Amino acid sequence: MTPRDAAHLSLQHWLLLSQWPGLSRKALLTLLARCSDPARILTLDDASCLEAGARREWLHARASYHRGGGSRDEDRAASQAESLLAMGGELVVLGTPDYPGLLAEIPDPPPLLYCVGDSELLALPQIALVGSRHASRSGLDLAKAFAGELARRGLGITSGLAYGVDAASHRGAMAAGGKTLAVLGTGVDVIYPRRNAALYRDIAEQGLLISEFPPGSPPRREQFPQRNRVISGLSLGVLVVEAAVRSGSLITARFALEQGREVFAIPGSIHNPQARGCHRLIREGACLVESVEDIVEAWVGWLPSVLSTSPQPAGPVGTPFEALAPEEQRLLNALPYEPIALDRLSQDLGFGVEALLPLLMALELDGRVEQQGSCWLRCR
Repeated sequence: MTPRDAAHLSLQHWLLLSQWPGLSRKALLTLLARCSDPARILTLDDASCLEAGARREWLHARASYHRGGGSRDEDRAASQAESLLAMGGELVVLGTPDYPGLLAEIPDPPPLLYCVGDSELLALPQIALVGSRHASRSGLDLAKAFAGELARRGLGITSGLAYGVDAASHRGAMAAGGKTLAVLGTGVDVIYPRRNAALYRDIAEQGLLISEFPPGSPPRREQFPQRNRVISGLSLGVLVVEAAVRSGSLITARFALEQGREVFAIPGSIHNPQARGCHRLIREGACLVESVEDIVEAWVGWLPSVLSTSPQPAGPVGTPFEALAPEEQRLLNALPYEPIALDRLSQDLGFGVEALLPLLMALELDGRVEQQGSCWLRCR
């Protein structure tokens, strides 16, 4: 048997036994603690399986497989295994040397990790960047900038491939020449959301895609909170960039606290609903972050090899202030970091609305201001 054939068979066995109904994650973890060979789990005596938490329906499915009656399940597992291997993917099993140590320490680690890309990144010290799918322009800029600088420091940037802050964080890390890991709430071969298909492919080539769900698993609501616990579990800490009070990002932060990880949050305008989740975290004890150095200082002394790079600006790069036209500079100076109505801005400056709009549009293209409905605010 060739090494590929052996890998295919082992993967097929894991896919079979983990997907039969009646085996919870806790039960599989118990079986794994007793036996790391899926072929042996398939032949383990019923009493030991029941003691581990497997239910009768799982034993019936296993018995049917041994009698030759589980051909449909076997065909499905074979197809899933082939799909993963055809992508250059692999399975990382809890208890093996390749399984990430930090993730193994959480209360309910995923027994199986399906990976596509550079699986050596699982051993890289990581920080998770999470936030709103509907982030403001300034929030996206901050996510990209912080991700880039932290990646230059040697940290892997871990997020969930969602719209908004997640996508900006992945892109920021890769643009800086760093490494990024995307934890999916679907099978590792399922692109979700579809709009991030190009980003998915870039991460598969330059970083690592990870899922605890079998290949082919579609997006289901209950899978994304499970995904969030893996994002925090892989990481030394979680940085929340923008988040509403009720959001998946705060779920990730709660998981991080339960797992003993550091939680960081970037404050925002009191008028921005996407900043309220960060403000709540800060009130509850999260580290307030204004620059990358605030994160670096929290880890100095016990992670020196990762944080040895000299500091660089955390903010996005744009046209220098001195290059702005005088009327643009005056407008920028007058804009607050919170939304202001266009007619109020016109009154404060003594500019007509018709004169203000082209100036605001030019500053928006440069990433310095942002429009929110009929209001404008300064980003940087």
